Amino acid sequence: MLRRSMLMFGAIVGLCTGIGAQDAPKENDAIKPVPRDGNWMKRHDSFNERVKQGNADLLFIGDSITQAWEGPGKEAWAKHFAPRNAVNLGIGGDRTQHVLWRLDNGNIKDIKPKLAVIMIGTNNSRQNKPEETAAGVTAIVTKLREKLPEMKILLLAIFPRGPDNADMLRQTNTKVNEQIAKLADGKMVEYLDIGPKFLAEDGTLSKDIMPDLLHLSVNGYNIWAEAIEPSVARMMAN
Repeated sequence: MLRRSMLMFGAIVGLCTGIGAQDAPKENDAIKPVPRDGNWMKRHDSFNERVKQGNADLLFIGDSITQAWEGPGKEAWAKHFAPRNAVNLGIGGDRTQHVLWRLDNGNIKDIKPKLAVIMIGTNNSRQNKPEETAAGVTAIVTKLREKLPEMKILLLAIFPRGPDNADMLRQTNTKVNEQIAKLADGKMVEYLDIGPKFLAEDGTLSKDIMPDLLHLSVNGYNIWAEAIEPSVARMMAN
């Protein structure tokens, strides 16, 4: 009888433990700084070497879409941003947590940029809820404000992706954008949504702009550069 009671008690404890584990809130990994490995670390280290050279007045912070200023975007970069001592801090595949780690580990060490242009979060859209990704973007902006208080921030809405407005990942990113727009403070942080400039009137995305419906073409980078040029010029001048 005692053995039977003990077995029943054990079963109940196990069931309750299982329920508790399932009910426990999931930690938001979008706000936890973590590195990656392999070629990612090599590129990260190259950023650290670049900023040691100084002359870093304008930063672009992001993922593969930012990194490709070195590819399809190189002519637009040379025209609009290279003369402003711009530094490309984009790494393909990065999520908000990877950018957070980079900012703590040398990418902005001992420099005094005038402006940072940030576009990050689309790689979080499959794994994180909109509010989690928004928290990650918020953490990036907060960290930059703490480490570089004299630098202004041009925070861009996550670019549209997928064929049209029915795309689930686009919808997820739209919800993120609604939240991060609130980070604008009217002084040091400005929010700008240039997404509509990539889209047709009906909300569809052309492969002429984004061949894989995510990454920009040469035409797409020209649109990006021209869309932010007035803001960059104004914010760097003040």
